[in-house]
Amino acid sequence: LNRPDVHNAFNEALIAELTECFTSIATKPEVRAVVLFGHGKSFCAGADLKWMQRAAAYTEAENIEDARVFSRMLDAIDTCPPPVIGRIHGVALGGAMGLVSCCDIAIAAEGTRFGITEVRLGIIPAVISPYLVRKIGISQARSLALTGEFFDARRAQAAGAIHEVVPAERLDAAVAEKVEAIRQCGPEAVTHCKKILHFVGNVSFEEGKEAMPRELALRRRSQEAQQRMAAFFAKRERKRKK
Repeated sequence: LNRPDVHNAFNEALIAELTECFTSIATKPEVRAVVLFGHGKSFCAGADLKWMQRAAAYTEAENIEDARVFSRMLDAIDTCPPPVIGRIHGVALGGAMGLVSCCDIAIAAEGTRFGITEVRLGIIPAVISPYLVRKIGISQARSLALTGEFFDARRAQAAGAIHEVVPAERLDAAVAEKVEAIRQCGPEAVTHCKKILHFVGNVSFEEGKEAMPRELALRRRSQEAQQRMAAFFAKRERKRKK
């Protein structure tokens, strides 16, 4: 996110850029991981005020399409094949909580301020709510979205929005550690793992249970799995003989 003068607030251009970026990444299997971060002092302050003023004058049809454009951006991030790591600092407010909710891994700096603040402005977190509720659950979402209150990184972690909270000076290192961990794994396996987790999270328990044996069988027979398992057992055998 590169609008540091306004704390990376969303406008039409930024939304289009993010959508294009993540749509493009989906066509590049060589990409192993994506780090989503904001330039400057903040991750993202939510919607740009000038954009909100323009939207207030839209017709109902224009407003619906505007919201759908934002929804398509979130979907592009959420369904991005490689893991998306959120590097969160400064503030993450309003629609930015949608970004956080779409990240597979979210790491925040101590001192970051969060908020699902839409109701303070008389609007609602409608488009981000499916991602938000999936991420933190309905109980936490009610507590935070209905009050519009600000909360810190530890509260965000307790709610399930953030996975790790680290000192600001450790943020880049913590993100780099996750990237390196992903690099150590089979690239196809990571992509398929994300795909099946998305699937089982969006179907009934019975549907997920029924579909997964075939997924495992296909993965076991893949060239990547065969090569990696052979290398693992060969290394284990060498250690045993020492």
